[in-house]
Amino acid sequence: MFNSILTLIRGRAYDAEQAFIDRNAVPLLAQQIREAASAIQSARRAVAIAIAQNEQEKNRHAAIIGRIADLETRAVAALQKGSEELAREAAEAIAQLEAERDASEKAQAQFTQTIGKLKATVRTSEARLQELQRGERLARATEQTQKLNAACDDNSGLATLDDAEETLARLQAYQSRCEIAASAMKEMDAASRQAHIIEKLANAGCGAPLDPSADDVLTRLRERMNSAA
Repeated sequence: MFNSILTLIRGRAYDAEQAFIDRNAVPLLAQQIREAASAIQSARRAVAIAIAQNEQEKNRHAAIIGRIADLETRAVAALQKGSEELAREAAEAIAQLEAERDASEKAQAQFTQTIGKLKATVRTSEARLQELQRGERLARATEQTQKLNAACDDNSGLATLDDAEETLARLQAYQSRCEIAASAMKEMDAASRQAHIIEKLANAGCGAPLDPSADDVLTRLRERMNSAA
């Protein structure tokens, strides 16, 4: 008997909760849409920031290329004058700049990939938001009609359907974002592990070195000087 009473209390509490949600489905839907719109706006700002950072990286890359070209010209001039020490110092600086250039190119590639994914996510989210906003307008019109016509009370379940569909859409959007984030993290972790292994192998003398050396640069410059002579 006691268990039956508890079951009945839980059943009535559930009915009261569902009735409350039904009565406030439209305001709840409107608030959830506002929150979704705010999240999309934040995503737009993230895209803009990523684009700006990528442009800064492009400018930095161009400056590095310019410094390399200038140092190579000066190093060749030093070699022509027999200033081996000065040429070596220039070569060492060139080697460092070339490493920075390669790192900048990798950073730009990562920015481009991330920006592409963010833009695709924003476009998809904006389309879904527009669909939800149309659904909200329809739900409000239905609600007003129901208030004017008491006979429409039998169709009150439609408001619950709209709410359930919107909640499902929100859940799918959240899961999609989680999948994108998890995929991006896996890609970055895999790339980081591979790069670390390659670096260890290169440092141990297994395979070609990752970064150019001063000797490599000097060899290249001497070849250029000899071919020009």
